[in-house]
Amino acid sequence: MRKTIFVLTVSVLVGVTLVAQSSTTRKPATKGGAGNQAKIRTAMSAAPADIGKGATIVEMDEKGQMKQLRAGTNGWTCMPSAGGVAGAAGADPMCLDKTWMGWADAWMSKKDPQVKTMGIGYMLRGDKGASNTDPFATAPTADNQWIVSPPHIMVLVPDPTLLDTLPTDPHSGGEWVMWKGTKYVHIMVPIVPTKK
Repeated sequence: MRKTIFVLTVSVLVGVTLVAQSSTTRKPATKGGAGNQAKIRTAMSAAPADIGKGATIVEMDEKGQMKQLRAGTNGWTCMPSAGGVAGAAGADPMCLDKTWMGWADAWMSKKDPQVKTMGIGYMLRGDKGASNTDPFATAPTADNQWIVSPPHIMVLVPDPTLLDTLPTDPHSGGEWVMWKGTKYVHIMVPIVPTKK
């Protein structure tokens, strides 16, 4: 039953994402010149157009400090890169809802995330790689299952035991659980198949 509910939820999310991606995105009005405008466009590209156009846009520096590039109106936060360890702007832009932003803050601080509601995050341009087993790995090793994810949606659930029946293999042909057995566990839902 849990898997059926999860599959239906993911199917709806993927459908909404694909429909929203077909919408046009307007150019944002921003201060700071062409450099900031390019970063804002990159950040917005991580999510469906309807989410990106109303999102707050932030940029993270090497120390993990956030700088706002544009105020938003819809409760979403997008960034042109995961920042710091993750690398250059455009490598892995993401858009996160409020639950995911709280999770990200806990992860960066190595604290326990407080996931009380379902959370959705978008990385519709994929990412440049992360360990599938170690939340704090910064490079591939022989045993940390490094994976470069294709465009995907990330899902948080308040009760991690709901994920027990889902696979952890990113090459299983669908969703998988990342960082299982840690307090940062979440579901990865690829939009296209994950390359081996």
